[in-house]
Amino acid sequence: MIAHLRGRLFEKQPHRLIIDVEGVGYELFVPLSTFYGLGEVGSVVALRVHTHVREDALVLYGFATRLEQDVFERLIGVSGIGPKVALAVLSGIETPELVRAIERADLARLTSIPGVGKKTAERMVLELKDRLPAPSVDTGSGEPAPSALRDDLLSALINLGYHRPLAEKAVESVLRNARGGDFEQHLKSALREIAR
Repeated sequence: MIAHLRGRLFEKQPHRLIIDVEGVGYELFVPLSTFYGLGEVGSVVALRVHTHVREDALVLYGFATRLEQDVFERLIGVSGIGPKVALAVLSGIETPELVRAIERADLARLTSIPGVGKKTAERMVLELKDRLPAPSVDTGSGEPAPSALRDDLLSALINLGYHRPLAEKAVESVLRNARGGDFEQHLKSALREIAR
């Protein structure tokens, strides 16, 4: 079983990579959060890997963090959720936010993820509520950032045309490092974060 790969990024597309390890190309399917964190083609990358074996295929899924991989592996244990759906879930929401939504049984948040209906969201909550790893990311003060501000910032970035996972990452970063300020200042900071 392959658990980790380190090599040069040979090809990069959303959801799919090829990593060249000593002349052998490994195809990996990745969530958007991992994809956006990678460098350009030719750069050296190291990813955690989940090897999924089926009757007709051996498929590799790559992750930038242990939390992403742990949550993916718990998701595919939920009845009715396979690797493709689990990857779509991780691509539709930042992993720490997904963990919080499941712990709070926030069905509205979960059903806002593309591909997740009410029944799937309910199964996720029922089967995973007390089984998910704790996110290692906190908001600095130990308190969650005000959800209204987070939602407003996220909505503004999505309306400006940014992909949800990228917008969520920027908002989390801004709110984690926030030292006060109003919506407009936070939005400017989020836009700067995306432009990096």
